[in-house]
Amino acid sequence: MNLNSISAFQDNYIWVLSDDEGRCLIVDPGEAAPVLTAIKKNHWQPQAILLTHHHNDHVGGVKELLQHYPDLVVYGPAETKNKGATNIVAEGDNVIILGNEFSVFATPGHTLGHISFFSFPYLFCGDTMFSGGCGRLFEGTAEQMYQSFLKIDALPEETLVCCAHEYTLANMKFAKSLLPHDSFINDYYNKVNDLRAKNEMTLPAILKNERHINLFLRTQDPDLIAVINRETNLQQPEARFAWLRAKKDNF
Repeated sequence: MNLNSISAFQDNYIWVLSDDEGRCLIVDPGEAAPVLTAIKKNHWQPQAILLTHHHNDHVGGVKELLQHYPDLVVYGPAETKNKGATNIVAEGDNVIILGNEFSVFATPGHTLGHISFFSFPYLFCGDTMFSGGCGRLFEGTAEQMYQSFLKIDALPEETLVCCAHEYTLANMKFAKSLLPHDSFINDYYNKVNDLRAKNEMTLPAILKNERHINLFLRTQDPDLIAVINRETNLQQPEARFAWLRAKKDNF
C-alpha cells in the first residue's frame, strides 16, 4: 500500500491509501476539488471513503465525490449519517478495503461519536491525536479523550499516526514551554521547525516518537507531574490530561 497526502484548506491533510493497481481509499475529504485533481493526476480508481467524524472540514467533499463516483462506499460513525456515510460503523467493527482489514474503534473527545480506523501500520485518527498534541474538546470530555489516547497508545510502536492537521509546530512550542530542558522535545522541535521553514509536512507521526514528545501521552511522567504540581496537585492521570488540554487552550 502507498500512503499519499493531499493538502486542503489552510492546514488539513486528506489521506489516500492506494495499491499497485491504482485502486484507492480516501480519508476525511473535507473538500472535493484537490481530491479530484489528485485522482486524475495519479490515475487512481477510488473504492471507498473513511470518515472519522462529522465536522465539515472532514466531510465537506463527500457529496461531490459521490456525484463523480456513485459506487463509492462511505464508512463513518453514526454522526456522519447525514454527511454522506453509506455504511455506519462503530467500535469493534472491521471493514475490508483493498484487501486490507481495518479495525474501527471509538475515540470520542473531539466529538462524541469520533472513530478511528487502524490497519497496521496506518492509523487514521482524524482530530483525536496530533503530533505533539490532541484535538480540542468540542463535544466530549477530557476523560473521554484520555481514554481514547490509551487506546491509541496500546497500538504497536511503529504505528503511523495519520492525523488530519498540520499542528505539529504549535504543539511542540507548547511542549517546550512546559518542559524546556527535555532533550526529546527540543530535538523534535528543532526538526519540525526546520521542516516547516521549508514548508514540508511533519506527518505521519510515528507512535514510538509520540510517546516521547507528546505531553498528552506522558501524564504519568515524573518530570511533567512536577511541572503540573507547581500549580496544582492532581493525583489522577486523566485530571492531569484535562489540565494540559486547558493549558493548551489558553497557550
